[in-house]
Amino acid sequence: MLYGATGYTGVLLAEEAKRRGLRPLLAGRSEAKLKPLAERLGMPFRAVGLDDPAALRRSLAGVRAVLHAAGPFVDTAAPMVRACLDAKAHYLDITGERSVFQQVLGMDAEAKDRGVCLISGVGFDVVPSDCLARYVADPLRERGGARSLEIALAMLGRPSPGTYKSLFGFLPQGAWVRRGGTLQKVPLGRGVRRIRLSERNAWAMPMALADLETAYRTTGAPDITVLLVIPSQLARMLMVAWPVVTFSLAASRPLLASGRVQRAIQKYADANVRGADEAGRARTRTFVWARARGSGGEERQAWLECPDGYDFTSHSALNAVQAVLERAPAGATTPALAFGADFTLTVPGVRRLDTLPGQS
Repeated sequence: MLYGATGYTGVLLAEEAKRRGLRPLLAGRSEAKLKPLAERLGMPFRAVGLDDPAALRRSLAGVRAVLHAAGPFVDTAAPMVRACLDAKAHYLDITGERSVFQQVLGMDAEAKDRGVCLISGVGFDVVPSDCLARYVADPLRERGGARSLEIALAMLGRPSPGTYKSLFGFLPQGAWVRRGGTLQKVPLGRGVRRIRLSERNAWAMPMALADLETAYRTTGAPDITVLLVIPSQLARMLMVAWPVVTFSLAASRPLLASGRVQRAIQKYADANVRGADEAGRARTRTFVWARARGSGGEERQAWLECPDGYDFTSHSALNAVQAVLERAPAGATTPALAFGADFTLTVPGVRRLDTLPGQS
């Protein structure tokens, strides 16, 4: 089942499934939206809401796996995970919301008991960053393992409505890092620095991204910083004015987190935000960098160049579903632990670099 099939990313997933000769059961809340998509692609469909647990559970009869694409996942993941566990269907989603990973990974014991696989983040983010984190950390295992891990992501291109909603969902959380295995809050705007991507230098700052959960589970590194590439003008402003930014965010956090404001943001996104068309996505590239350091000072770093994040997701998510159906692992895990560090390379247009021009 592909749930959330009529959303921006859901349609891309359904169309890619069609190109592969697959016929997932398209699902979502609105029959009026599902029916024309299902007829166009020649796929079955089923209308069911997440607010009706009994109906949702019945809808999974005969379904072996669910690819959940209906965000914001902080609101939608829990009822679908519960239904999948009850129906003994594998669960995968495309979220990048850190709190969802905390919830899903915390259900490992029940998932193993029921023989169900739970994997969040099978798109961009977190497949590229999680796989690259494992790639740079694994060689250090024989020497005590990675002690620190840095990850930077440049997620370029126009956001979809779902991404827009999720962004405003996690913005009130501010910035976090992991130190000594424990999550620690840091002032938003502190830690702005220059990092090297494969094609250029860029400014980036620590953010509360999902890799703080996934990379910790995947690599075991106790110290993790996840950076998001930001415009240079914003970086320079934050380096000077971060105390003001921190104060302003703290003052506005209750307002941003309120149900009324979140509903208004979601309504605005549905009415006004449009993801890029095919031509726009074809012009977009995304980039990831990761560096692991061992206790003895040894280090390893690598870079990824990827296509547009939504095109990446349409391939990686379906690759993940097919891998889960073939291997049927049980438990809650991360993409890199489930599929290996090279899983990113199964997506067309991805290139991994161990060194950059001019480096030895």
